[in-house]
Amino acid sequence: MAGVIDADTHIAESEAMWKFIDREMYPRRPILAKIPDDTWYKDRNAFWLIDGEIFPKPAGKGSFSLITPSAAKREAGRGDIHLAVRELTDPIARLKDMDRIAVEVQVIYPTLFLVYLTDDPQLEIALCRAYNRFVADACAKAPERLKWVSILPLRAVDSALKEMTWAKQHGAVGIFFRGMEGNLTLDNPYFFSIYAQAEQLDLPICIHTGSGSRYLMQLFDIERNHTFAHNRVLPVFAFRDLVHNRIPEKFPSLRFGFIEAAASWVPYIWHVLRRQQSNWRFSDPQELFREYRFWVACEADEELPHLVRFLGEDKLIIGSDYGHNDPSKEPQFVANLRGREDVPGALVEKILCQNPRTFYGLG
Repeated sequence: MAGVIDADTHIAESEAMWKFIDREMYPRRPILAKIPDDTWYKDRNAFWLIDGEIFPKPAGKGSFSLITPSAAKREAGRGDIHLAVRELTDPIARLKDMDRIAVEVQVIYPTLFLVYLTDDPQLEIALCRAYNRFVADACAKAPERLKWVSILPLRAVDSALKEMTWAKQHGAVGIFFRGMEGNLTLDNPYFFSIYAQAEQLDLPICIHTGSGSRYLMQLFDIERNHTFAHNRVLPVFAFRDLVHNRIPEKFPSLRFGFIEAAASWVPYIWHVLRRQQSNWRFSDPQELFREYRFWVACEADEELPHLVRFLGEDKLIIGSDYGHNDPSKEPQFVANLRGREDVPGALVEKILCQNPRTFYGLG
């Protein structure tokens, strides 16, 4: 397997996860709800009921698509990945799938938590704790091959700091962020204590695509607009704000990753920042990526020789989006990347093996 690390895979949250919720919050756990499939929502006919709202909302303004719950007709009929593997209720079966696609290590991200779930800090704490404990327990069945990124209750900073310490002690290799969190951008000083502790714990900040802003989500309809504006491009916004406000300079050993937004935006943002800032001090983009400790997850069919001119050879990683079935999915990313004739083999192996190992601190 040559040490391939799949830098971005997913779990489909299941009812088994909510058995881990704190006892006092158990009555407020997410509840699986089903409806007929002849409604406006069609085959997206199952949801999580959380705090009086449904997740996902499949149609209309504020809509989005998720692969959880698996009980939805659209998901139940999938034949690509077995249900227990998607939901991580059978971690050992997941290893067999990894062997089939020549992957040694998977780094696991959430699905349900890609979207904004609740305004209630106490409920958010309980949901994050349940998620972290379920995933930590599952990954402990194969700790050398299954790694996970922790979810924090960001509306309660003291609880987030405690949860981060627990996560590090139980095998987490990163901290999950979306490109915006509530009504805050990631350069906001509100997050500095979290960044500081992540730096101390040697946990990178993993900025994944996701709809972290309830307000932004309400503007768009998935059927007309997809999730481009309130999901796909938000890591790009975060990149711009972190650089413009020189946040990485405040945390000189903290690593940042930009996950599942592809990498072709990098030349554009470099151009924008260079033109907008009168005190721009970087002579070339590779200097920025080295000094600010930024990694970017690319896709196997991007213009990698061009992108390397901006990021350098050491800052590109790649993930399959394993578990999901949207356009970001790349089940054969190892074979596709190794099959490219325009990318040197040594660079391919860096992207597949060495670079993600450095980013996630895997030794």
